[in-house]
Amino acid sequence: MSTASTNSKFIEIQGVAQTFKTKKGLFPALRDINLTVAKGEFVALIGHSGCGKSTLLNLIAGLTTPTEGSLICANREINGPGPERAVVFQNHSLLPWLTCFENVYLGVERVFGAAAKSTGAASENKTQLKARTDAALALVGLTAAAQKRPGEISGGMKQRVGIARALAMEPKVLLMDEPFGALDALTRAKLQDELLEIVARTQSTVVMVTHDVDEAVLLSDKIVMMTNGPAATIGEVLSVDLPRPRNRVELADSPQYLQYRKAVIDFLYTRQAHVEKAA
Repeated sequence: MSTASTNSKFIEIQGVAQTFKTKKGLFPALRDINLTVAKGEFVALIGHSGCGKSTLLNLIAGLTTPTEGSLICANREINGPGPERAVVFQNHSLLPWLTCFENVYLGVERVFGAAAKSTGAASENKTQLKARTDAALALVGLTAAAQKRPGEISGGMKQRVGIARALAMEPKVLLMDEPFGALDALTRAKLQDELLEIVARTQSTVVMVTHDVDEAVLLSDKIVMMTNGPAATIGEVLSVDLPRPRNRVELADSPQYLQYRKAVIDFLYTRQAHVEKAA
């Protein structure tokens, strides 16, 4: 069963459209997007390249403003970035001259340290900030690598630092843009399993962009399938009613898992198959 609470409107996306100005004129990326995400729900956004998955994620993050419509999180309109919505990108974006600890601490200090004074919130002292950083690194299994720099650790470990940096903010929503896309298959599988455990412990609300059908079914409570762009919209929303905790080995032979997988593949490669343009 899903870990989502009965609050079915933690994130509300209402009538959202996004158009970009380009050298060739206006480009309609998204149209008529309507979606709700419950608190504690794990939602995957999937679709072919160019369908606006990352554009939609950026709108939820507040990194861009919709041309039409509105986005609400925890009953507040999203009108810019905020610490309650943390983003993990495919590119970990770590500062190479800082250690893993320092990369996480930098964000922690900004949100919970001196920067808190400007908002009237109580700031934390250095001992509290350090403890928060250590806890986030421990959550992703990187305590032993805390003093190593990005150049001294693997790609999978770098991505875990990025996840730790996001989780250290104690966000209400964790937004992930293909966080495992650049990793090899075995590392990717390991981090997927670790993410399942982390989300179970933190009860985080997650919206994740992926191209991987198996990843979407394994991780999600709900899969949002996007139509092809331009002017992409939500083609179908598939509820994934698989019991948690989930084990990838056990699910491999599950008829229910295979049914969900087939439904997503049918949508992507039959109903939304790319048609090659004539030369």
